[in-house]
Amino acid sequence: MPKKLIKKYLPDPETLKKNKNLQFLGDRLHEPNLWHLNRRSVATAFAIGLFCAWIPTPGQMAIAAAGAFYFRGNLPISVALVWITNPLTMPPMFYFAYFIGLIFLAQPAPSADFEFSLESMMSGLGDIWQPFLLGCLILGIVSAVLGYFGIKGFWRYSVSKQWLSRKKKNAEK
Repeated sequence: MPKKLIKKYLPDPETLKKNKNLQFLGDRLHEPNLWHLNRRSVATAFAIGLFCAWIPTPGQMAIAAAGAFYFRGNLPISVALVWITNPLTMPPMFYFAYFIGLIFLAQPAPSADFEFSLESMMSGLGDIWQPFLLGCLILGIVSAVLGYFGIKGFWRYSVSKQWLSRKKKNAEK
């Protein structure tokens, strides 16, 4: 079941609740769905984490944590999923977002001499910000919806598989 797999990699909630850096959150930190591994909280955490992974700002983890608090999703999972965008994956992911934004805005692709680098982005920021942000928004929404329903479906499949296995085992007795 996915619960056992996920639980293996999550930090202990009691350790996090006692962390001095998190005490400013008060009683809200003791909300059960922030720590429990059930279908709803994990699916919500996947939606939040995957959406926040496409936000091109340095505070992605804080935004994911705030989203987990607001929507009562699993906090550690939503924050951990933000790391899908890391220094290695960020350039191809954000170039893909820019490309998707170009398609949705029906703008032509950049010329062949365009180089997707920090320097060229800063010099041509006025030209690329709209398709880039639109692409990030579209991909964030799509990945959040797919993550939410994908986890719900996977969870349901896993539970039904366990039930069938248990039913088969009991029939053999």
